[in-house]
Amino acid sequence: MNDTVRISKTTSENPDFVNLIAALDKSLWERYPELKTNYWGNNILELNPNVIVVYLHEKPVACGCFKKYDKNAIEIKRMFVSPEVRGMGLAQTILLELEGWAHDLGYSFSVLETLYKQKEAIALYQKTGYTIVDNYEPYVGLENSICMRKQI
Repeated sequence: MNDTVRISKTTSENPDFVNLIAALDKSLWERYPELKTNYWGNNILELNPNVIVVYLHEKPVACGCFKKYDKNAIEIKRMFVSPEVRGMGLAQTILLELEGWAHDLGYSFSVLETLYKQKEAIALYQKTGYTIVDNYEPYVGLENSICMRKQI
């Protein structure tokens, strides 16, 4: 990373994060209009103290966060990189930052869910050590979901 990229640890109340999440939701509903009713409840933005926003030339361009899944694991949520800056390695940077943060807080595992059409995301997660596992709650029985896990 060069000096034009800044990584900020923040909360879900950060207006830049809120705007990036709105762009993420818009892109998901455009790509998966048939799934909106099944997944909307899993994407409610609750107060979260474990958020990362990435700035490029001081413009917010990417984000991610995690929440506690159980006593040993966190769940990666709301990963998004603006289309105009994809391919720069920002998603991997966010993922590694979130995993390190969770590890520092005492967590041993990370889980996540993505959708089957998210080929780039699935490839990124596998490249960084995630393996596909049986769907966990609340994704059990949802055939469009791909659930993954990694020791951190």
